[in-house]
Amino acid sequence: MSKHGIARPLLRLALFATVLAGCKDSPEPAVVRTAGIEIRATTAPTSPRVGENELRIELRDADGRPIEGAALEARVQMQAMGAMPPMGGAARVSELGGGRYRADYQLAMGGTWRVELRAKPPSGPAAAAEGSITVGTTGLRLEGVGGGPAPGTAPHVHPEEPEHGAGGPAAAGEAAPAGFQIAPERLQRIGVRFTRAERRPLEQRIRAAGRVAYDETALRDVSLKVRGWVRDLRVDAMGDRVAAGEILFTLYSPELYAAQQEYLLALRSQVRARETDVPDRADALVAAARERLRLWDVAPQELERIARTGVPLEALPIRSPASGYVIEKDVVGGGAVEPAQRLYRIAPIDRVWVEAEVYEAEIPLVTAGIRAEVTLPYLPGRAFGGSVAWVYPGLSERTRTGRVRIELANPDLELRPDMLATVELRVPLGERLVLPLSAVLHAGDRSFVFLDRGQGRLEPRRVEVGARVGEEVEITAGLEAGQSVVSSATFLVASESRLREALDRW
Repeated sequence: MSKHGIARPLLRLALFATVLAGCKDSPEPAVVRTAGIEIRATTAPTSPRVGENELRIELRDADGRPIEGAALEARVQMQAMGAMPPMGGAARVSELGGGRYRADYQLAMGGTWRVELRAKPPSGPAAAAEGSITVGTTGLRLEGVGGGPAPGTAPHVHPEEPEHGAGGPAAAGEAAPAGFQIAPERLQRIGVRFTRAERRPLEQRIRAAGRVAYDETALRDVSLKVRGWVRDLRVDAMGDRVAAGEILFTLYSPELYAAQQEYLLALRSQVRARETDVPDRADALVAAARERLRLWDVAPQELERIARTGVPLEALPIRSPASGYVIEKDVVGGGAVEPAQRLYRIAPIDRVWVEAEVYEAEIPLVTAGIRAEVTLPYLPGRAFGGSVAWVYPGLSERTRTGRVRIELANPDLELRPDMLATVELRVPLGERLVLPLSAVLHAGDRSFVFLDRGQGRLEPRRVEVGARVGEEVEITAGLEAGQSVVSSATFLVASESRLREALDRW
């Protein structure tokens, strides 16, 4: 085989390896050279995370000397998706010396975030770069604005824009081809599959940390309207379960004892009046005395007992107003009690609340009535279905989260207040055009797919994406329902297209 015959396969392998290297994230710094300035940037941690992150940036001039005192601006932001507003913004930049800078920023949620850098040295033109980072994915994709892609940048294939091949930039005025062809058998070998864009109802799922709480509307307090002393304390411990009408304790109260005697006197007067010409003259006195005792929370059964026996109760039973558990107690046997003093707080738990903390950016999506599913580590494999009953109006200043409330029936008392829970809220977004997430490639703030034209012919097509739901993504522009696109091995197809273009221009 001739020397040229050997060189061409080696060239193809080298170009293919170069393209593959450019299609995957790398922990190495992203390097951009533009406007006579070299920008080197890395992420810390290497895989960006939700929360605090850093960009570590180094600036050098054309001779490799560090650039100090530069005005460096850095922005990390995510575009609006559906009803979700844009997030992020300017990072906090500090100069470390020796041409090194640090930009601190926060990521509020997972996904791909746009990165923009602009460096203005003390003298000379400014340099700018843009790219993206993805939560949980290693590396930073970056390219100079108006310049070539940096190492580690994802492939850019746009039918409406000039394309730079792997062998060098395209000649002036030369546009990238509108499409390319790969033999069907090769598509099969590299595992390419196709799917159709379809329009169907889409549901955004929001996960949030939650906590089981008492139903505040069902809490009942036990307090008295008279002064007295506790005689027989029957419910004497926190956590005791009580039933509605159950005796909590007995009370000696001079006021109650005197009121009972007045009631009995009125009853005797009523009996004597029945034997006169005015039989109903004592009825008003009986009604007033009985109503006085009722307003002092004497139970109906005690009133009937007093009337039947004709004997006042020295120690009057005080009964529970509701069924539930004692969660507060401030009474002891023999102790004195005062009017309005809270002696017990009783909480039913046959119905409970689950309060979930939702990130500030996701609060606009949450409304009363949307479905919710609650799971607990304590009950693996169990899920409790409900709906959002209330969205609290304020936010936590410390965590920047908003609270939502889910109300759940708890007939078996499996849910206990203060248990931790995981809440999944399901927000209906209506009918949307969707594709699998694997079908969409991202290059900076741009996204594209490979449109299937049949017989192995593929066309890069730029699209606009919206909400990401699980392993699916909404397509807001660039495709129509029913169009077929590559849904697997998308990066290999991108590499193949760039390799063919490079060889055609070699």
